[in-house]
Amino acid sequence: MTPAPATVLVYVGLDAVGDGLMKLPFLRALRTAFPAARITWMAGKGHTVYAGVLAPLMAGLADEVIDDAGVGSRPAELFGRRPLAGRDFDLIIDTQRRLLTTLILRRIRHRAFISAAAGFLLSARRPAGGYRRPPAMAAQLLDLAALASGAPARPDAPRPADPAIAAEAARLLPDGPVYVGFAPGAGGRHKCWPLDRFIDVARRQADAGRVPVFLLGPAEAGWADTIRSALPQARLPLQEASAPSPMLTVALARRMAAAVSNDSGTGHMLALADIALVSLFGPTPAGKFAPAARDLTVLDAATWGGAGMDAIPADAVAQALNLRLL
Repeated sequence: MTPAPATVLVYVGLDAVGDGLMKLPFLRALRTAFPAARITWMAGKGHTVYAGVLAPLMAGLADEVIDDAGVGSRPAELFGRRPLAGRDFDLIIDTQRRLLTTLILRRIRHRAFISAAAGFLLSARRPAGGYRRPPAMAAQLLDLAALASGAPARPDAPRPADPAIAAEAARLLPDGPVYVGFAPGAGGRHKCWPLDRFIDVARRQADAGRVPVFLLGPAEAGWADTIRSALPQARLPLQEASAPSPMLTVALARRMAAAVSNDSGTGHMLALADIALVSLFGPTPAGKFAPAARDLTVLDAATWGGAGMDAIPADAVAQALNLRLL
């Protein structure tokens, strides 16, 4: 049996916030597969949010983050000094598919190399015949984790937690009620289901004795008064928080029984909490961008013959949410 790697290098080009959130299940799967390994995350062509705003989410999952390493772009890197000043790793996982970059990475000393570039041509391990790459980036990365470990990927490693942030979440959403989350924002208004329908479904939850919780980022702060006026019993914890952050959003989500979200960064934060999630899609492909939630229901506007978010009926969302709450 091949011994488990003691050192693992994961290469990415760069990570924006959405990328970082989608890649966390992959990182959790790696930690599950290699609990004793020293895992290094390297962004070769730009910055990674794991060295910035999402750094707290790496606690216990990665041991080192190399930001904007300047590795993997230039043909000249194929010659002369090896990348990373001669460091070596038991296992390198290349998450991108540009052949030049892969050839450069292979110059880093290693014992095993996993890469999907050129149809896994340069990879030490390859999928079985007939393999088809899944459309979702999260699923593609989990396939790489499975190849690296030789077993199905299990993103089961403990989620990062901060006691102070957990206490703040408990202050904002105290024990007792059943909380149901609603994340009506997104990176673009074209990805937003109508706010009045979010309020409609939230009102039905309130009528059933549950407490609606709206997660509003800075771009949606102007909706707070509308929501409070329509639903006085709703909670808006991020508007009451002393220091809103992605970690606090995840901590708040852990106190919810289920949630509804658009295709958004907040949706991926809700997925990290391992709660039941109803995810709404219209102009963006669900197959590619759906969050890696353990209990996920996707409602796509195409089901109702439309491409816009307003094609999704409120009754369908309410029914899907209730099924998750049974």
